[in-house]
Amino acid sequence: MTINNTDIGWELYRTFWGVLEEGSLSGAARSMGIAQPTVGRHVDALETALGVTLFTRSQTGLLPTEAALALQPFALTMYSAAAALKRAAESQGSGIQGTVRVTASEVIGQEVLPPILAKLQDTHPDLTVELVLTNRVQDLLQREADIAVRMTQPRQEQLIARCVGVMPLGFHAHKRYLDKHGTPSSLADLAQHALIGFDEETPFVRAARKAFPIWNRENFAVRTDNDMAQIALIRAGCGIGVCQMHIAARDLNLVNILPGSIPLSLETWLTMHEDLRNNPSCKVTFDALLKGLQDYVTP
Repeated sequence: MTINNTDIGWELYRTFWGVLEEGSLSGAARSMGIAQPTVGRHVDALETALGVTLFTRSQTGLLPTEAALALQPFALTMYSAAAALKRAAESQGSGIQGTVRVTASEVIGQEVLPPILAKLQDTHPDLTVELVLTNRVQDLLQREADIAVRMTQPRQEQLIARCVGVMPLGFHAHKRYLDKHGTPSSLADLAQHALIGFDEETPFVRAARKAFPIWNRENFAVRTDNDMAQIALIRAGCGIGVCQMHIAARDLNLVNILPGSIPLSLETWLTMHEDLRNNPSCKVTFDALLKGLQDYVTP
């Protein structure tokens, strides 16, 4: 790879990342708020400067080349760092203000965090929270987010980590389903019922199947890898599925099936990059999330 210009402007890399994310010039233009011809010129200029082809055209849009994929993690680091710089700049000044980016799983983000964030907003109205819901572990070291709620203990020394507690899991079904099909009295009885489960395996699923051989893809009447969809299916009376005990307890129509039969639980951690410990906005948000999550785990 021959680089023709070592002083490549950030806007070219930003546009490159936008096209990678959106898969087309038009999509990148919309997401970035610039004209499509400008996006095209930026890509052309970056390809010329780097001496490589970054995208090829297809019927579905632009496909990244091997060179583009090799550059992708570095572009993400640049994009995340620029976003973190902007958030840090916004938080400067007196009082609690600016933007804090929080990432959590879909279930925690939709079922647990909203009332915590509402209380935080009432106390600090000038604080803006960006809530990113994903089951992918976003990299705090690369500043993809400022604070993360994780279901595994972080190992990086540069992170501040606090164990919130343990969230127990259990089999649950709606009363409507149980009225129609009866209530299983043993794990073996589950084979006679409509089970709600995963489509693709994960490490957690493999661990669950060791404890429950019946928890197998072929035995599920409804399959989805979206955790919120599984909860919605349980609430709709589609069958028996696994849900966090604390979430299910909020709905009087959901019944815990075979209490204590699942020895699995979710250890929950709140994490933040140590460089943010003196950032007032991040510290206030971290403390509010920690207390709110602890109250949720031990009501």
